Amino acid sequence: MRPEPLSETCPGRAALWLWPGQALYVGPSLELDVHSGSVSCLAVGVDTEFTVRLEDGSRQVLRTALVAARVRHRVVAPRGRTAFCYLDPASARERACRRMMSGSAELALRHEREAELLRLAATMDGGTPIEAIRRWLDLAAPDDRAEAVDGRIRQALRMLAEGAGRPLAAEKAAAEVGLSVSRFLRLFRAQTGTTFRRYRLWARMLRVATLLDTWPDLSTAAVEAGFASPSHFSSAFHSMFGLQPSRLLAEQPVIKACQ
Repeated sequence: MRPEPLSETCPGRAALWLWPGQALYVGPSLELDVHSGSVSCLAVGVDTEFTVRLEDGSRQVLRTALVAARVRHRVVAPRGRTAFCYLDPASARERACRRMMSGSAELALRHEREAELLRLAATMDGGTPIEAIRRWLDLAAPDDRAEAVDGRIRQALRMLAEGAGRPLAAEKAAAEVGLSVSRFLRLFRAQTGTTFRRYRLWARMLRVATLLDTWPDLSTAAVEAGFASPSHFSSAFHSMFGLQPSRLLAEQPVIKACQ
């Protein structure tokens, strides 16, 4: 059973915001074990420095770092708040964030807007207006794609959002919008910044977040959102974010699904 929620005005309350292709957590350090996530992660030491340790034994102590997807690592943070911004590695936002940092393909260091990111993150919690959260995300990882989205892709996005709990194959989506599968998949990635398959997974994660407001427990929400079983959801969540959903929910965060 999910812990009883606290008031959203509780100062310093941990929070998780989810969009298609990105997520942002701000709250106590989650004491992550060594892991390799399926998405890139921008870590921000809101209150103090943290240490990033890679599998080869190298380590960096800093306030901002972007760890690439599938790189085994551990973030060790002392007591205090940390922000983890998860970015789909195929997205325009991830590429933009990487360009604003130095370092290697595995570990990019010291965001060029670090001071402003730290200042704004220090004020963010579960009661922060979504407009302020979007401004932080745009500062950390601006989306450099054109605003206009092809009408056929908008239709596919609606299908994914409205049918997140039901299987939707790329072949069916392509047929619905009148494109060949290969053309549809190329256009979808160009327009959304990520692949159809990965966007579909994010859509299901968003559906879980939305359902948690009304469904009695995480297991029920996961199955309703289209995951084959609670263990399937838990495995996908761990692969994406590097921790079990139960560990996140132990912090009793505000969870908001955004579009």
